[in-house]
Amino acid sequence: MRRSLLLLATLFSAFAEAQPPGVTMEMIARQLPLEGAPLAVPGPYATVAAAADGAARLLTFRPETLTAFPSSDTLPVVVWGNGGCAIENRQYDGFLGTIASHGFLVLTTVRVEGDEQGRRQTAEDLAAAIAWAEAENARAGSPLAGKIDTAHVAVMGQSCGGALSIRLGADPRVDSIIVFNSGLQGNQENGAFPAMDALKALHGPAAYINGGDVDFMYGPSRANFDAISHVPAFYGARSNAGHTATMYHPGGGEFANVAANWVRFHFKGSAEAGKMFVGADCGLCTLPTWETAAKGL
Repeated sequence: MRRSLLLLATLFSAFAEAQPPGVTMEMIARQLPLEGAPLAVPGPYATVAAAADGAARLLTFRPETLTAFPSSDTLPVVVWGNGGCAIENRQYDGFLGTIASHGFLVLTTVRVEGDEQGRRQTAEDLAAAIAWAEAENARAGSPLAGKIDTAHVAVMGQSCGGALSIRLGADPRVDSIIVFNSGLQGNQENGAFPAMDALKALHGPAAYINGGDVDFMYGPSRANFDAISHVPAFYGARSNAGHTATMYHPGGGEFANVAANWVRFHFKGSAEAGKMFVGADCGLCTLPTWETAAKGL
């Protein structure tokens, strides 16, 4: 309980600088009720979470057995930005593990000894995770040597971490982003949040997913989607999910399925996964619990 309260305090302090007045800790913590909620659907691989070799601040999630890569499957990279830009939040482990179980190397940050009080995750931290994956793929003796698909990199994040994913969307190494419960606002930078002009630098498919009108980032999320006209984009609002949505459900719940299918569709060419997003009768489009829109997919 104490850990959860500390995490909420971190989230609240991050949003105090970047959001309109009136955002409360209760609004940040609101999530989809667990009872009756869709379950996370794991992929075919058992996963392992471990510290990244030679990078104290990085935590990795990946298939435990790597014999399928790259002979019969690919191992693209997903980098994760935490809510509140927290340097560490292990409550996302289930969500990130579900993505990894579909055949992905997932990276996020953890706190290390000596971190100053209040240190937050930065875009530079997430860029360093991409660089680590590139180096590890080439490092002799690494269990991941020659197995990482560094040509396909996605950055995802929730809330403040979603703003970091937008910043990284300008990085030429980043091929796609998913922005959960977040969106840019206004013409000036505000803390971790860049100005709306940053959307022009995106160069790959983008998805904006929020928790419906009970999520205080519902409006900015839709406004960002509407402002994107030069790259393929998808928008989804899950009714009654709130700002934390299903992130802390077992395996990350319904939002983990959205994340995994997005990268399976774009990075592994899975037509089955693409059915969640593509066409007027797409999987999410036909659910009464979702409001959706798409362009260029």
